[in-house]
Amino acid sequence: IEGAGVLCRVPAWWRRGSSSVSVTERIGDLGPGIGIGSEALLSTTPSFTVDGEELTREEILDLLERTEGLALIKGKWVEVDHDRLKRLLRLFDEARGQEMSIFEALRASAGGRGQEGLIEVERGKWLDGLLRRKRMTAGDELPPVPSTIAATLRGYQEKGYAWLVRMNDLGFGACLADDMGLGKTVQLLSAVHSLRDADPEAPPVLVVAPTSVLGAWEEEARRFAPDLDARVVAGTARRRGTSVAEECAGAHLVITSYTIARLEAGQWAAQEFSGLVVDEAQTVKNPRTAVHAALAAVRAPWCFAVTGTPVENSVADLWSVLALACPGLLPRWEVFNERIRKPVESGRDPAALDRLRRLIAPFVLRRTKEEVAPDLPDKVETLARVELGEEHRHIYEQHLTRERARALSLMEDFPRNRMDVLASITRLRQLALDPALVDGAYAHVGSAKTEYLVGQLVQIVPRGHQALVFSQFTSFLARIRRALERRGITVAQLDGATRGRARVIERFRSGAASVFLISLKAGGTGLTLTEADYVYVMDPWWNPAAEAQAVDRAHRIGQSKKVNVYRLVADDTIEAKVVELQDRKRRLVSKVVDGAAAGASLGAEDLRALLE
Repeated sequence: IEGAGVLCRVPAWWRRGSSSVSVTERIGDLGPGIGIGSEALLSTTPSFTVDGEELTREEILDLLERTEGLALIKGKWVEVDHDRLKRLLRLFDEARGQEMSIFEALRASAGGRGQEGLIEVERGKWLDGLLRRKRMTAGDELPPVPSTIAATLRGYQEKGYAWLVRMNDLGFGACLADDMGLGKTVQLLSAVHSLRDADPEAPPVLVVAPTSVLGAWEEEARRFAPDLDARVVAGTARRRGTSVAEECAGAHLVITSYTIARLEAGQWAAQEFSGLVVDEAQTVKNPRTAVHAALAAVRAPWCFAVTGTPVENSVADLWSVLALACPGLLPRWEVFNERIRKPVESGRDPAALDRLRRLIAPFVLRRTKEEVAPDLPDKVETLARVELGEEHRHIYEQHLTRERARALSLMEDFPRNRMDVLASITRLRQLALDPALVDGAYAHVGSAKTEYLVGQLVQIVPRGHQALVFSQFTSFLARIRRALERRGITVAQLDGATRGRARVIERFRSGAASVFLISLKAGGTGLTLTEADYVYVMDPWWNPAAEAQAVDRAHRIGQSKKVNVYRLVADDTIEAKVVELQDRKRRLVSKVVDGAAAGASLGAEDLRALLE
């Protein structure tokens, strides 16, 4: 509490000797430079004294209940500053109730990042890092980017690289949460290279990423840091014929997938690394999964989490990411859920949001395209409402009545029937797209959205434009593909069944295919497809962050053309309800990280609203 001073004082007309009431000096005031505030460093129990005699809890409560400014305490008359006393007690209670373990749990340096059974480090190391961080100012000279990095970093990228290096120097992990398309990978590679230069004999750095982006990491490592020995571990030991230890021997950078990290968790935990990079960290937003446990067990002194959407579905996502990058910063899950997540997402306690943002501010770096890349071409977004044809509308309404009644009855016991409710809603979403996705007997009906898309593409493709087309449903992409090929439009497709991803991606980049059909799950992250200047999102998803990630495959650094984005919505269907849900989630999302972006998870009330 900056400049809290004396909470109670003897009035001037009664001042005899040195009688006063003050807080025992236990508070290390780091000030606003650290961004956490003193409340994160409080001891577990506040101590109040009058002339050296400690007040009991009952005496403190009695002070708070008094309306007059004077009180007789320990035989002394004192004047009570109620507002300041209440504020201090609230902060003490907050720190204790949330079980802030800043002092006690910088667990990463003790060999792990989990929440249970790990060795704790001394308070002094954490506090020393905080104090050194306070002394940093905006005027400090940035550490130079390694000369061996084969790229000219933009100003904001240099600052991001310097921030990562400094956080490591202080003994902290961090979350690089730049907007999608701002070049987070090159900032990470520069930081890894700098740390390697400082200790050439250090073990390799481990990068864990979705399978879909392993090729991109390997490509960018070779392009920007060619002198680093970067190795991709993409298969299990049986397929590779080598152990994890053999793959890591002599390497500078080891890149593997979340799947392999989970399947061979024991081997990865037995290997020593000089650092851990968790890319597309929103992938491990559930802390109770085996893959999160596998990453928590990795032996590395630091962890950098990298994600354009640190809060994708819920504020809980942020807890999961920071539990790996900055263990001990946030309270344990049960306390976080009750004291922070629920009050923030319900909006009933604005102070909880403020506390959360102050806590994470020093450890999360977030820049948006609008802030740091004004030269990026415009992104023009259009919500295209599509009317269903007469027969299509009749089929949809028939199924709507049945599915709505079924789902609403199941919601009487939502926890048990959640998957069945979601299945009903999914069928309605498919019916809004193309009734043939639900029943092949409707194949002759066609899809108004497919007709809209084909009508657009036959106009723009002959003029040299390229387009990305996203959908949640691979069966729908297959029907679109047949419709486009009948019109002579060349197509590439990427989904979960695709083999030879690199070859398929290159076919589009080279211009051999004018349209790239991509399933949101398989290609919504990790790709750079700046050859495209048109993007079509065929079906709205209730997670707006996932849609934004997909769109930014084209709208990112390296794009030289205006990007036109069309989000297709079947009018007067469940899709219109999904769009309303997206809007509500965007408003909540934007409160946490960048003054924008953290949606609520999909709960019973959300699903009920989709059906009404």
